[in-house]
Amino acid sequence: MRNLFLLLLGVFLITGCKDEKKSTIPIVEQTEIVPVEIKYAKGFTMYHHETHTEIIVTSAWPNSKETFRYLLVKEGENTPEYEERDVIVKMPIEKLVAMSTTNIPALEYLNVDDKLVGFPNTNYISSEKTRTNVENGNIKDLNNDLEINMELLLELQPDLVIGFSVNGNNKTLNQIEKFGIPVVLDGAWTEHHPLGRAEWIKFIAAFFDKGDEADKIFNTIETDYLKAKSTAMEVNERPVVFSGSMFKDVWNIPGGKSFVAKYLEDANTDYLWKDDDSNGSLQLNFENVLEKAQNAELWIGAGSFKNKAEMLEKHKGYSFFNAYKNSDIYTYTNKIGPEGGLLYFELGPLRPDLILKDVIDISHPGLLKDYEPFFFKRLE
Repeated sequence: MRNLFLLLLGVFLITGCKDEKKSTIPIVEQTEIVPVEIKYAKGFTMYHHETHTEIIVTSAWPNSKETFRYLLVKEGENTPEYEERDVIVKMPIEKLVAMSTTNIPALEYLNVDDKLVGFPNTNYISSEKTRTNVENGNIKDLNNDLEINMELLLELQPDLVIGFSVNGNNKTLNQIEKFGIPVVLDGAWTEHHPLGRAEWIKFIAAFFDKGDEADKIFNTIETDYLKAKSTAMEVNERPVVFSGSMFKDVWNIPGGKSFVAKYLEDANTDYLWKDDDSNGSLQLNFENVLEKAQNAELWIGAGSFKNKAEMLEKHKGYSFFNAYKNSDIYTYTNKIGPEGGLLYFELGPLRPDLILKDVIDISHPGLLKDYEPFFFKRLE
């Protein structure tokens, strides 16, 4: 295996997979450039040219100042002119490596999950369908995203790697790129509107020429979300809500402009930090939160605790809140994968309609007729 790795490394270095950038063939003048409709997502734009699709990602990580341009070229078409930093992706994609579980649902919904051949730490995958592919050996475990098994990745020879970046420090992804493997960054998690996160399915779909399918999937999710929101707005009473939990000595509270706050707003609740201008998390101490939220009616999104007793083991102060005393605490642990992964983190970004309906059902019991919670459950 080690010899194979060295052989592959030599082939990549000798042939210079990125040398293609030095001898591109200019495309003929375009007669039509068609922008793809993006309704909510702010982090990417997409354009269809006659010979290729152009994707521009402007929010690969929070507050990113970098812009990434991906050119998707169909088989048989000439490579268009491009800048040195642009990434050329040759279509069709037959073998894919993804780096985040949030990509799994999009691949499944688009019926291209059979293209996935590698993933870092497959134990995090919760989807039954994709777990079957893992157990059958169709998806190889690549160790973890910080220490990728590069030897195995090169053996898989993927046509594309879909990655993500927390802060622009992409050592592993940069290393993959050096072997001539196209790497693209999915910035869905940086979106502030829940539907903006879901709309990144159009980004994933573009690499498989599944734009029409993505439009139908997203439109269905959007319709479901807006219908649920409209139903919630018919209620006059708005329960007072707070969220988050302690990590070490810090209570992480969703900012007033965050996607979590948007769920609480669209569910017609009175979120105690709604007037805050932060779109990420606030780091507060316990006393700050207790002073403001002690009498709140609902505690929605209290981490991944299994029960109230486990909460007290972590911090005895939780018992001071009325929501704790009244057992009005809800966590997103209703569905857990066989290896302990939470489906909320995997499927939730693509299905904000389900999350919103869960929050509405918690906040306004009985409003959604015969509704069964999907992600959230009440702690006992």
